[in-house]
Amino acid sequence: MSLDPYTLELPVIGAPMAGGPSTPALAAAVSQAGGLGFIAAGYKTPEAVAGDIAAYRAATGRPFGVNLFAPTGRPAEAGVIADYAARLRPEADRYDVALGEPRHDDDHYRAKLALIERERVPVASFTFGCPAAETVAGLQARGTSVWVTVTSVAEAEVALAAGADGLITQGAEAGGHRGFFIDDDQHENLGLLVLLQLVSRRVPVPLIAAGGIMDGPGLAATLCAGAAAAQLGTALMLTPEAGTSPAQREALAAAGPTRLTRAFSGRTARGLVNRFMQEHDAYAPRAYPEIHHLTTPVRAAARQAGDAGAINLWAGQGHELARSQPAGELVRELVDEARSVIRGLARGRLAD
Repeated sequence: MSLDPYTLELPVIGAPMAGGPSTPALAAAVSQAGGLGFIAAGYKTPEAVAGDIAAYRAATGRPFGVNLFAPTGRPAEAGVIADYAARLRPEADRYDVALGEPRHDDDHYRAKLALIERERVPVASFTFGCPAAETVAGLQARGTSVWVTVTSVAEAEVALAAGADGLITQGAEAGGHRGFFIDDDQHENLGLLVLLQLVSRRVPVPLIAAGGIMDGPGLAATLCAGAAAAQLGTALMLTPEAGTSPAQREALAAAGPTRLTRAFSGRTARGLVNRFMQEHDAYAPRAYPEIHHLTTPVRAAARQAGDAGAINLWAGQGHELARSQPAGELVRELVDEARSVIRGLARGRLAD
């Protein structure tokens, strides 16, 4: 039986944040509070994802989701990657590491799909692309709901045609990688509220809002704009259950601008502006996941050294509003705030 976001006790979903911040403990805390926790399968081996699923199930029997990166097209031209690698060699020297192998791969996509089917995961979400209709149907036949990340009406229509049960509408405010998979060259980065309104008029499936939702008023706004639930990422990164590195925790809590960049991975993503972004963004090619693999050793070394200057500090535009408190407590607090806002509006200026 598919999981509908409208049936959640609380309309909050913990975003899958690949690369460290998402942990089984964070997912379990969100689910235990009444929301829906997600395991991030990106950049992990199928065996590691299986371990995360087992750890989650050991912590709670509540439903959960697993997010997959859909394959992202053709390999990039070797020449543009070589040019960027030459530019980054001083970065590797700075941290006394070698640059990574700029390979093109599918992040173990088929093996992870098989794992989700075998484990009968309640929800599978997809980012960077839309799974084939037969893949969607196969998952649904095993009781798995399929949600697809979209950033435009055109992408929403593709996902609907494939049979998706729900759409994660990702606004441009969101931290981390943009989920678009149509028209990279001409893509318009729509804000979340505009995107929700446009998509809700064209698509009859539940929408999950993502991007810049940091507090109760933000949650209330997305629900009023047509979302069934809100997916929180940056808002959860300072919780003790998150695997956020110390250097990124410090940066998130401070005032500072964010920007969209391809400097770290070769794919557009939003993060806090730092030295690496400022020095290399203008030269970064569109080459994912090759550039991701190329820069991985540099970013890992900087993270180990506590140097935020060369870390991909993924963060949404509202990062300064993040709170350092247990995830379950935070989820319940945000929902209480949203209820208060909506009740206040009903009694106040919008009352009959």
